[in-house]
Amino acid sequence: MLQRLLPEHGFYLGLMFQEAAARHGRVRVTLDRPLDVAPDAGTDLGYTELADMVDDLAARLWSAGVRPSEHVAIHKSDNVDIVLLACAVSRIGAVPALLSSSLDGGVVAVLLDRLHAPWLITDRAGLESTLSGLDISLARGVLTVDEAPGHTLSLATCAEVPRRPAIRLHPREPSLITHGSGTTGIPKLAVHCPYTMWNRLVPQQALGRATRGEPAALHLSFVHSRFYHLLGVLLHFGSPLLLLVDPDPAHAGPLLAAHRPGIVETHSHTYALWEDLADAPGGPLSNVRAYGSTFDAVHPRTVRRLLGASRRRDPRLVQLYGQSETGPIAFGWCTRRGAGRVRGRRVGTGIPGFTRVRVVDERGRTCPPGATGAIEARTRGRILTYLGAPEQYARQVDRGWWRMGDMGYRDRWGALHLLDREADRISTLDSDLEAEDELLSRMSELREVIIVHGPRREPVPVVCTRGDRPLDADRWRRATGDLPALSEPVQCRFEDLPPTGTWKVKRLEIARLPAAGELPTLSTAPVRG
Repeated sequence: MLQRLLPEHGFYLGLMFQEAAARHGRVRVTLDRPLDVAPDAGTDLGYTELADMVDDLAARLWSAGVRPSEHVAIHKSDNVDIVLLACAVSRIGAVPALLSSSLDGGVVAVLLDRLHAPWLITDRAGLESTLSGLDISLARGVLTVDEAPGHTLSLATCAEVPRRPAIRLHPREPSLITHGSGTTGIPKLAVHCPYTMWNRLVPQQALGRATRGEPAALHLSFVHSRFYHLLGVLLHFGSPLLLLVDPDPAHAGPLLAAHRPGIVETHSHTYALWEDLADAPGGPLSNVRAYGSTFDAVHPRTVRRLLGASRRRDPRLVQLYGQSETGPIAFGWCTRRGAGRVRGRRVGTGIPGFTRVRVVDERGRTCPPGATGAIEARTRGRILTYLGAPEQYARQVDRGWWRMGDMGYRDRWGALHLLDREADRISTLDSDLEAEDELLSRMSELREVIIVHGPRREPVPVVCTRGDRPLDADRWRRATGDLPALSEPVQCRFEDLPPTGTWKVKRLEIARLPAAGELPTLSTAPVRG
């Protein structure tokens, strides 16, 4: 009863830049490429200019006919203006649905159908490639950030229209739609609301207070909910920002050296790529006080390299474990002193007051410390539903506990250890993730190793080396000598590994490709059990 009487809080994307500009004025934001919605604005902007852009875009969307509670799919070339468009859609009370540009046309068509004739914001590049075969009747209207052919409306033609006051939806109403990684097929559409998003934001603000105001560099998926919560924390504390689209060390390194971030967050695969920046000229990572990791655990070797690159007194890597459906449910950190004994799959403990974590056996009973089981979480940050697939959502909820789809255990101190995805388990390995970590620690020339099922359920390591150098067979044999038996490694380019819409690696797809002869390889070594 008390909870119903108290006002409910909400995190509103449409107000985020406005509130930050009012609180911190002209704090700078640096981009690595101009915005597609404002190519003449340059790459050096401030909170105030970005807040004005969001307000202007919101007015243009209203002029084009977008109204409160309507779905607006955003599917365009990767750039920071995805964020501004999402905030603008939210500002007029509509619901942004963020679709990765890496999704193929068939998947986009399915998701647009689930969104029930949404508005579509895209660009010429998308219309001429991914969306070229799309049935345009799936969208209520097509709006473009540039000039594009066909029955589309360019947002540029809506310039100089009157500004409108912001609209707040009820805290329990849908306000944002994102999609999962799609590792097992068509991605599911996760429906967020201001209340659940606020319950994710507050603990992250508490964790971020220690580094408030530090310059921050981010290279994250602009269509993932994690980006918006992290941005909400950084804007709240007034951090100068460097927002990167291209993670290539040759491109990102000089920008990081010039910006000297105290906070860095990116994907685990990008962290592995940025190991090369640890000793780069200009010290791109020398001022880092905190690295953030949320999507996948960072390999221990990479953690040691990153922390060793910083000249700050006590740098740390903060690990948040969760998924799109729940937000972070556990957290932990690693310092330079403990980097030598770090275990990459220890993902921390529940967030007091916000999340609870348990491990259960096949009958739903809580496992004792050290016993492996399925990981479940209880959190107020859980999404409302899967749009178009409520039965899938219902299958993952058991009396308020959410099934994470991961296997792990809790140690005697209550810390959670992640072993494998339930769908990826290999019977001959205690944990394929830990075996991968061990191989990366032993072989510095490896950029990535993914152990997947072979045709006879045998463990097949798919490896990528730095610079695509040939794998040294003798070093591989020494590195794997005390591990459970593995098949001969399959070597390929990292760029040929199939990514998800949020830049993870599709393990099930990787398992299928070598057996089907569809993975371009750099190694002719046979795959044998």
